[in-house]
Amino acid sequence: MDLGFNLQVLGIEWGTVLMFGMLIALLLTGMPLAFVTLLVALIFALGWFGPMSIPLITSRVYSFVMNFVFVSVPMFVLMAAILDRSGIARDLFDAMKLFAGRVRGSVAIQTVFVSVILAAMSGIIGGEIVLLGLLALPQMLRLGYDRNLAIGVVCAGGSLGTMIPPSIVLIIYGLTANVSIGELFTASFLPGFMLAMFYCIYILARAYLTPGAVPDIDPTPVPREEKLRLLKGLALPILVVFMVLGSIYGGIASVTEASAIGVGGVLLSTVLRGEFSYELLRGAAMQTLATVGMIVWIGIGATAIVGVYNLMGGVDFVSGMITGISDNPTVIVLVMMLILFFLGAFLDWVGIALLTMPIFVPIITELGMDPVWFGVLFCMNMQVSFLSPPFGPAAFYLKSVAPPDITLGVIFRSLLPFIALQILAVGLLIAFPGITGR
Repeated sequence: MDLGFNLQVLGIEWGTVLMFGMLIALLLTGMPLAFVTLLVALIFALGWFGPMSIPLITSRVYSFVMNFVFVSVPMFVLMAAILDRSGIARDLFDAMKLFAGRVRGSVAIQTVFVSVILAAMSGIIGGEIVLLGLLALPQMLRLGYDRNLAIGVVCAGGSLGTMIPPSIVLIIYGLTANVSIGELFTASFLPGFMLAMFYCIYILARAYLTPGAVPDIDPTPVPREEKLRLLKGLALPILVVFMVLGSIYGGIASVTEASAIGVGGVLLSTVLRGEFSYELLRGAAMQTLATVGMIVWIGIGATAIVGVYNLMGGVDFVSGMITGISDNPTVIVLVMMLILFFLGAFLDWVGIALLTMPIFVPIITELGMDPVWFGVLFCMNMQVSFLSPPFGPAAFYLKSVAPPDITLGVIFRSLLPFIALQILAVGLLIAFPGITGR
């Protein structure tokens, strides 16, 4: 009796339990997700089908990494890395105070709008949270903002890169679900802006209804010379956003081509500002290699294990199990959202997208729903996972640059109102799919 027969005799039900249990057990050892998924895929390929199944895994992996649209991922990561090392974000933050207006909580609102512009420039959340943690958080604490409000604004605002085009999450979803990334960008813009407005409304509510949550308005007017200097800091970021998104929405360039335009625009900005150097470019390139390497390896592992599970008949098994829960498509979508919410507390969004979307998207299509709308819904759900304990990455990004007295416990407690706003946004997207324009 060979190993293949031993595993096949379990049947798909117990095979699924064994595969999931093996994944959890190996992840608990601290082994990286990419290597865990590759190892489990290899064990089940050999144990279920024998050595002849290995070429099928390699062919799936090859088709994933050879997708031309995937080239846009390192480009957008490189944009974020250059922004992280230049003074563009700092000048953008200073310039936005001209538009925050003479309202209570203006610096917090300013932080949200800067988050939207930074998200539209790069689509990466880690760098945004670190930048805002260095720029906005100290300023809000110095001015006397409520500490929990300041922390929540930085983490929630910095995570908007998930929703605002050109989001890397949307790109990975589009590659996995075989959906037009341009359509995803168009559909996600309004929901992303809606979430940013929810944050602003919450800030204003705290400012005007909670005594001491924000400082009093500074009556000192900004001199005209200072206004002109600040506006100069706004010109280059807006130009880069226009170049990237304008070329995509205008049909001038594909997403991949627009990502290259964006990198060129950011590099030109550093040259014009006198900040370009070999050290800046080398540091940004090394950061890009590390980030993209992680994404590619997780993609290879997830693609391999989903391919093996599909050959085992697992995708049909899970699809039947999920669709058998209810005849109401909305209930099925809610169950999917709960599964994603649970996984988001423990896994990275790349792994979640590549592991679940090959199963979920065909179900959505079979139910007659729009996979583009579901992609936006998935990204909104990932917003929640970025903030949720115990492993919400936004909290750890901020902790790396926050003052020592701000612990992870303090950060996670500060994020609870913003998690509630994100869940509200998920509910609205389910109830009113037209928000995406679909």
